[in-house]
Amino acid sequence: MGENHAQRQAEVAALRLGLDLGMTLIDTAEMYGEGGAEKVVGEAIAGRRDEVFLVSKVYPHNATRQGVVEACDRSLKRLQTDSLDLYLLHWRGAVPLTETLAGLQSLKQAGKIQSYGVSNFDRNDMEEAIALPGGDEIVTNQVLYNLMNRGIEWDLLPWSRDRNIPTMAYSPVGHSPAEQKGLFQNSQLKAIADRHRATPTQVALAWLLHQEGMIAIPKATNPDHIQENRAALELTLTTSDLTELDRIFPPPRRKTSLAMR
Repeated sequence: MGENHAQRQAEVAALRLGLDLGMTLIDTAEMYGEGGAEKVVGEAIAGRRDEVFLVSKVYPHNATRQGVVEACDRSLKRLQTDSLDLYLLHWRGAVPLTETLAGLQSLKQAGKIQSYGVSNFDRNDMEEAIALPGGDEIVTNQVLYNLMNRGIEWDLLPWSRDRNIPTMAYSPVGHSPAEQKGLFQNSQLKAIADRHRATPTQVALAWLLHQEGMIAIPKATNPDHIQENRAALELTLTTSDLTELDRIFPPPRRKTSLAMR
């Protein structure tokens, strides 16, 4: 969002519809539209800030001790709010994690963020981070995770669950048009969806949402897609469904590189 001014009002309306339907976590980042997305979100939540769990992310190159504070201030200004509920390091860069964590802690102490976490961290990154000062306050890791990208199940997801660190799944129904097409046109997935009078998208989201400590953040600007996503909350998959999904989209059998987009 926030990349095309002509679409701004439709994007604002989409976010407000999501709020109306009770989907109150909004995830954005300074990278999206180079701040444009945050401006869209700021307009959408005007007068409704108390309803929203607001998440944004900082560029790695801005994540020095002072840089993360300045980046957060810019995000807050674009979002027209005085505090974020959650602030994430978008991915790991060249800045030492000790610096980033120090900056995040100062933001939390100042009340500009309520909590902080990371994004695109694999298990070794997480182990290193939580061992550092302030690392024990990391509350989540946002990673690419969906039926077609299950690599985190090998070690990262169990490790996180053992430590009660929730996972935020981005691109929950595919991270590229080709991948989404492959998912939506999968005849076996369609058969499961048909049994529930649902869509493949809803099955893919329901599969994520049935998991403990899992948060799914699908992007949608089309009102029909927003309604479709919301309806996934009402879909309960059976044990047989889950077994079949494991057969169609097998879990990992070895360690793989963390999927990113």
